Amino acid sequence: MNKRIISILMENDPGALSRVVGLFSQRGYNIESLNVAPTEDDTISRLTLTTLGNDQKIEQITKNLNKIIDVIKLIELSESAYVERELMMIKVKAVGSLREEIKRSVDIFRGQIIDVTPNIYTIQLVGDNEKLTAFIRAVGEAVVLEVVRTGISGISRGDKVLSL
Repeated sequence: MNKRIISILMENDPGALSRVVGLFSQRGYNIESLNVAPTEDDTISRLTLTTLGNDQKIEQITKNLNKIIDVIKLIELSESAYVERELMMIKVKAVGSLREEIKRSVDIFRGQIIDVTPNIYTIQLVGDNEKLTAFIRAVGEAVVLEVVRTGISGISRGDKVLSL
């Protein structure tokens, strides 16, 4: 089972997202992450989802997605070269000498401290899944108070585009 990233252009209408998610639920497929936002055209949204599956399972998923009336076009990003990013905000305990250690880790991972209190740092990090997970391990799970992640957004490299 490989991580697969599917990017979908779909109508920006009520219920469209529900129909896509419902398809996964009905077929017993899991969505690892889901990210949806309007495109440059307010009537169209771009949905990026991550799931696990072999070639046969992903082919079945894409065929079923293409049958949904709200789906305009889709590509499997993970079939070719692509760039992926995810945003994470993480709240950590930062007291005493730990404050400087956490600051160093934030610098190493090219993150930003976006909120500071006497005992807590809130940190913003952007990168691929492995980078964000490595940061959590680096600061130590004992100091992590809360984690919020956006899910993967991705785009094909080079000339390949997902557009109408």
